[in-house]
Amino acid sequence: MSAILETHGLTKRFSSLVANDDIDLAVENGSTHSVIGPNGAGKSTLFNVITGMLKPSAGTVTFNGDDITGLPPHKVARHGLARSFQITDVFDGLTALENVRVAAQFGEAGPAAVWRSADRLSASRERARGILADIGLADRADQRASQFAYGDRRKLEIGITMATDPDLLMLDEPTAGMGREDTVSTVQLVQRLSEERGFTLMLIEHDLEIVMTISDTITVLQGGTVISEGSPEEVSADEEVQRAYLGGAEL
Repeated sequence: MSAILETHGLTKRFSSLVANDDIDLAVENGSTHSVIGPNGAGKSTLFNVITGMLKPSAGTVTFNGDDITGLPPHKVARHGLARSFQITDVFDGLTALENVRVAAQFGEAGPAAVWRSADRLSASRERARGILADIGLADRADQRASQFAYGDRRKLEIGITMATDPDLLMLDEPTAGMGREDTVSTVQLVQRLSEERGFTLMLIEHDLEIVMTISDTITVLQGGTVISEGSPEEVSADEEVQRAYLGGAEL
């Protein structure tokens, strides 16, 4: 496999604080790549720098062979990279269908598409309905997002990110705040969609059991630096990772 996403020497400083320090990363096309680490390790900052939410202090980001270093988020998205956030990011005043349709319009024609007449965007509407069916929310298409429980809001957000037809989907703690049943359901949903739609998956996840089960490759951050990377078996046996998480006990 070849890398769909690469970073070289990626660094982000906030004054004297170095949140990401000289990070080299390669995400293989078609894989599930997890980023883990203790609180404050720099995981979300890494996602924010890759997706253009923050500009790097040094280093480069390459996606599908294109240099996207420092591009604003909407231009990064146009390259085929989508992401979700730790806090659900949906339009509460819009229905589920409208939330997904707006993202689908952007994916088809760029930012200007959101101002076109909805009657001229029937393809976006039908695409949105198909995505809602995929994520199990077809019967709630006309309900406002504000009426959704937390687990369904997270599913809707995943649907929104999918609507741009990404090559790489980046999920920032997609199961945070969920009970066990919703956690398992969401993970199974993301895995199924990744296989059916053929996108690469990169995620930050706090649940180590999930990470060890679904990941092809795991990158471990601590203090803004990569302390380990490899298969779940390799990472779980790494003594430095064990010290970072459990004071030396094997994962």
